[in-house]
Amino acid sequence: MITTIMTPEQYSKISYTLPDQPGIYKYYDASGELLYVGKAKQLRKRVSSYFTKQAQNQKTLELVKRIERIEFTIVNTEQDAFLLENSLIKEFRPRFNILLKDDKTYPFIVIRKEHFPRVFLTRQKINDGSSYLGPFTSVYHVRELLNFIKQTIPLRTCTLDLSPKKIEQKKYKVCLEYHLGNCKGPCEGLQSATAYQEELEKVRDLLSGNLGPVIRSMETEMKKLASELAFEKAAQQKKKIEFLRQYQARSVVANAKAATLDIFSISQGEQVYVNYLMVRNGAINQTHTVELQPKLNESPAEILAFAISQLREQFGSQAPEIVTPFSIEYPDPSLKITVPKSGDKKKLLDLSQKNAAYFISDIKRKQRLQLTQKLEDTEKLLSDLQQDLQLSSLPVHIECFDNSNFQGSFPVSAVVCFKDGQPSKKDYRKFNIKTVQGINDFASMKEAVGRHYKRMQEEEQPFPQLVIIDGGKGQLSAAQEAITELGLQGRMTLVGLAKNEEELFFAGDSESLKLPYNGPSLLFIRRIRDEVHRFGLTFHRQQRSKGTFKNELQEIPGIGAQTATLLLKHFRSSKNIAAATTQELIKVVGAAKAKKIEAYFKKE
Repeated sequence: MITTIMTPEQYSKISYTLPDQPGIYKYYDASGELLYVGKAKQLRKRVSSYFTKQAQNQKTLELVKRIERIEFTIVNTEQDAFLLENSLIKEFRPRFNILLKDDKTYPFIVIRKEHFPRVFLTRQKINDGSSYLGPFTSVYHVRELLNFIKQTIPLRTCTLDLSPKKIEQKKYKVCLEYHLGNCKGPCEGLQSATAYQEELEKVRDLLSGNLGPVIRSMETEMKKLASELAFEKAAQQKKKIEFLRQYQARSVVANAKAATLDIFSISQGEQVYVNYLMVRNGAINQTHTVELQPKLNESPAEILAFAISQLREQFGSQAPEIVTPFSIEYPDPSLKITVPKSGDKKKLLDLSQKNAAYFISDIKRKQRLQLTQKLEDTEKLLSDLQQDLQLSSLPVHIECFDNSNFQGSFPVSAVVCFKDGQPSKKDYRKFNIKTVQGINDFASMKEAVGRHYKRMQEEEQPFPQLVIIDGGKGQLSAAQEAITELGLQGRMTLVGLAKNEEELFFAGDSESLKLPYNGPSLLFIRRIRDEVHRFGLTFHRQQRSKGTFKNELQEIPGIGAQTATLLLKHFRSSKNIAAATTQELIKVVGAAKAKKIEAYFKKE
C-alpha cells in the first residue's frame, strides 16, 4: 500500500508515475479540507480524466479548480476500493461526494451474548459478540412483536449473572415472572441451556420473518393440549397462532421461491430518491426510502450503486441477490445482480418504484401544507415564545451557539440564525477557536460570541432579539461577559439551554425556567439547538478531515501513517476500531500495536 501527495501543477510531469492499480484517491483544497473521495480500477486513468477531459460539467470544473493536493492509496482489489471509498465518505462527508440524507437511528433487537441470553430492543449496536437483528424501520411493529414474544416464548428478563457456577451454588430464587408463566426459572436450574436455546431459535425465526416453523410448533402444542383435555390452554394457543397468521398477512407476500432478495429502485427529479425493499422468506419484511444529494452530476448507475452499498450496510443485509432497474457496476463477485424484464422480480421492482413515488408525493403534500400554514403558524409560535420567555419584543431574529471538540483537539464553534421562524443559512457562521488551549468550553464560548457580535457591531448589522447558548450557567455567563465587554447589554436577550433537563437559564437568575416538554416553545428551541448541533458537527468533521482520521491514530505511540490507513481500511470507522476486540486488532496490526491501540482508546 503506497500513498503519494502532489499538486495539480505537478501533475503533467509525474502522471506517468501513477500506478495502474485499483485504489482510492482523495482531493484536498489549499486549506487542507477533504473535498472528494473516489475509487478507481486504474488510478492513473481515473485521476488523469479530471485533468485531461475537455467536456467537464460545471461542478466538476469547480472541484478541479479547488484541488491543491491529491492523495491516493493502492488496494488489492476493486471491491476493496469500493468499500474503502464508502467508509471514508461516511466518516468525513466530503462536500463534493454523494450524500445519503438519512440521519435517523433505527432500532435493533439484540440477543445478548451471555448465559441464558436476554432479548430486548436497542438503538445502539456495539461489537460485544451479541446477535443484532434489524435494524427495523417500524418501531411499532417491533414492539408489537416483542410483546407477543414475551407472552408466548418464556425467556428471562432479569439482569442476573446466570453462570453455571452461580446456578449450581443456588445463588438465586425464582421471581414473579416464573409464577406468571413468563419464565421457566433457569436461575434455579429449572430450565436447561439446551431447552432455552430452542426457545431462542423460535425468536430468531419470528424476527427474521420465518414464521412457518414457529406456527407448526405451536399447532403441535395446541393439539397436544387438546388431547390432554386442556381446552382453555389450547384455545389460548389458537389465539396466538391466529395473531401470527395475521402478522404474516400484513407482510406483502412476494413469492415463496424468491426467499432472500434486496430490491432497489431510483427516482430522479429535482431530488434523487432510492427505495429499498427487503424480501425475506418470500415476504417483504421492510421498505425504506432515502433521499440522496448528488454533487458532480453522477449518473443514475453511480448514485444507485452508492445507495445500495450504504443501505445494505445500514440494514446488515447479506442477501445473495439484488434486483435493480438497470445494470450497475457493483464490485462484489459473490453478489448476483438481476435486471428483470418480466415475472415476479419485475413486479417487485414495480412495487419498489410505487413506494418511492408515494414517498415523494407525501413529501410534496406536506410541503404544500406547510406553505399554506406557515405564516399563520409562525406568527403564533413566535408570539407564544415571546410570552413564555417574557421578551420585550417579538423574536423574529434568533441565533444559537454551540461548541465542539474532539478529545481536546480541533475546538470549533458554530452559530445558526433563524429569521421569521425559519433557518437563514446565509447567516450561519463557524469559528476555529484561536485563543483557547485544551478543553475549556466556557472560554471557547466567550471567544465565539465576542468575535461574532464584534463583527456585527463593526458592520452595523441588526442584532437578534434572542440568543440561545447551548449549555448551562457556565457557558451562559461566559457569553454574557463577551456581550458586556462589547457594550451590548440590553441589545439582545441571552438564554442558556441546559443539555440534561432541557431547562432554560437567564443571566443572573438563580432558578431555571422549565417550559412544557412537548410545548411549542420548547420544541422550537430544541429544533434550533439540533440545527446548530448538525451545522457544528459538519464543520467539525471538515476540520478533522484536513489531516484525516489517520492523524488521530498517529497520536498513539508506535502507530504510523501506514498502520493508520490499514486500520481504517479494515474497520472503516473510529467507532469500530475503538470497539474491536483484542483478537480482531491482532489479526490486522499484530499483538504489540493492538495493545497500544487498546490502551489509547481505554484511556480516552
